[in-house]
Amino acid sequence: MNALEKQFAQTAAEHKSTIYTVCYMFSQDADEVNDLFQEVLVNLWKGFESFEHRSDIKTWIYRVALNTCISLDRKKRRQATERLTMDINLFEDRDEDTKQVDMLHKRISKLQPFDRAIVLLWLENLSYEEIGQIVGITTKNVSVRLFRIREQLKSIKD
Repeated sequence: MNALEKQFAQTAAEHKSTIYTVCYMFSQDADEVNDLFQEVLVNLWKGFESFEHRSDIKTWIYRVALNTCISLDRKKRRQATERLTMDINLFEDRDEDTKQVDMLHKRISKLQPFDRAIVLLWLENLSYEEIGQIVGITTKNVSVRLFRIREQLKSIKD
């Protein structure tokens, strides 16, 4: 393994929870989340050598992960396919906290991809300025969008 590959492996390991969280927000299926994760890693690798460090590495990783997931989400919506599923979910948990998290995830998944990305970054406790840098909008626009998203989430029926 050369130095670049080692550096990439270390960076990917350090930021795997960030990448996974982004992928999780764009799918409700564990297999699909893993597929998204792999696709994000491929795209990160493709751009890793040319990353110029003009922004923080975490900002760049968020941007690549979000762009990858949004692109694949759009492609998936155009290709109306039906996934095969098993009748059992080994990861199912029935406590109250899990039910609330599940309800929030279902509501967030009904948002447009760009709004989902903003919510994800906000849930990750990033500042409005950081969110704006990642998604390419102003800090004021982040504030306005988050207000509208909150109102939209309140009105979504389960």
